[in-house]
Amino acid sequence: MLVSTRTLGGHVDTIEQQHSPGRRRRRLHSDEFKADAVAAASQAGMSMASVALARGINANLLRRWVREAELPQAVATAQPAAAASTFVPVRMPEPVAQPTEIRIDVRRGATTITVSWPMAAAAECAGWMRELLR
Repeated sequence: MLVSTRTLGGHVDTIEQQHSPGRRRRRLHSDEFKADAVAAASQAGMSMASVALARGINANLLRRWVREAELPQAVATAQPAAAASTFVPVRMPEPVAQPTEIRIDVRRGATTITVSWPMAAAAECAGWMRELLR
């Protein structure tokens, strides 16, 4: 047995089908009802909870409707889904060879000394630099 109840001038549709006692069904809300609720929630000084309570819906449901109403604006500026999922090959730069030595240029006055240390001895190089800079 199918029973359909329309209330609030067609804004809320509640459809109950034959089911076991105690089982709840989802209510279906028209687009006009949703738009009216979102518009009321957008008014200054109105809380989502009070708008939802006045319309007999859950505040979380109203928050979702408000989020969905704002979503098309963000989606319009984004790329289409088909373009986003398309593979685009990217040429990677050639790997840069890692240096095998540490090179230090030390200048004192008009004199310049170039010191080269093997990369494997970096700790010893750091100790030498500390002593040099004392």
